Amino acid sequence: MPQPSILEQIHALDPLHDHQRIVFLSTCYDFSFDTTRALELALFRTFCVPSISALLDRTGEFYARAQKRYDDTDLIVSELMERGYDSERGRRALRRMNQQHGRFAIANEDFLYVLSTFIYEPIRWNERFGWRPMCEAERLAMFHFWRAVGQRMGIKNIPGDYGEFERYGSEYERLNYRYTEANRRVGAATVEMFASWFPRPLRPVVRRAIYALLDDAVIANFGFPQPSPMMRWLVNEALRGRARLLRLWPRRRHPRLRTEARHRSYPAGYRIEELGPSLKMDQPSVPSGGND
Repeated sequence: MPQPSILEQIHALDPLHDHQRIVFLSTCYDFSFDTTRALELALFRTFCVPSISALLDRTGEFYARAQKRYDDTDLIVSELMERGYDSERGRRALRRMNQQHGRFAIANEDFLYVLSTFIYEPIRWNERFGWRPMCEAERLAMFHFWRAVGQRMGIKNIPGDYGEFERYGSEYERLNYRYTEANRRVGAATVEMFASWFPRPLRPVVRRAIYALLDDAVIANFGFPQPSPMMRWLVNEALRGRARLLRLWPRRRHPRLRTEARHRSYPAGYRIEELGPSLKMDQPSVPSGGND
């Protein structure tokens, strides 16, 4: 008897009670690349909020250790999605994340917004570039998964309805997106970190490709150069072409686990308790220009 497809397995599960399993199947089998890229775009969106970018700007982490900060975030999020938030490793990852956040006075509404991007950015990416559409169970499972994570982070007033939380994120952006120099510095440091993954001659093209993936509001609130219509078309068509090819490709037989992949900051492996800046570390200086 043939093995059920990932989508068939998801359809047999309940998005409320089985959301950890559904998120694992969806993000580690069918949409591993897509989830990673979507969460990278989610980070960019959060950096458009002055209260968030100013905090990151003050710590100096994006200037001194951009790659390490990316890897730390990637690994903590991957521990949760791959192992489940109530697994032994998932609980350790949550504890470490809460320790890191507990060092700062972060408004509940900012936490809520960041949490919303982790739900809806992968869904929006899928609508643009998915090789198959996410089913309703996948979308609802993503909502229930991150809502449960948010509750374990102590975030208050998390909407209990999928559409309500999506509307919260859109309204939050309308009220809070605003250009600042801190936005620009944090955004530019992040772009340069991504560009550094490629050979130097390709980096100008990589920067333009990143800009082409961002919407006009994000571009404006970073002060990034406006991408040309041709560049937007090329990047979007390349990703849509990838999706068309993947529809013909054999399906993944084993999960793609980022927690088991090599990370630039941890070539010899990592311990969850060492992810993120040291809790006793002195904060590095911030580049000239001050904070907003």
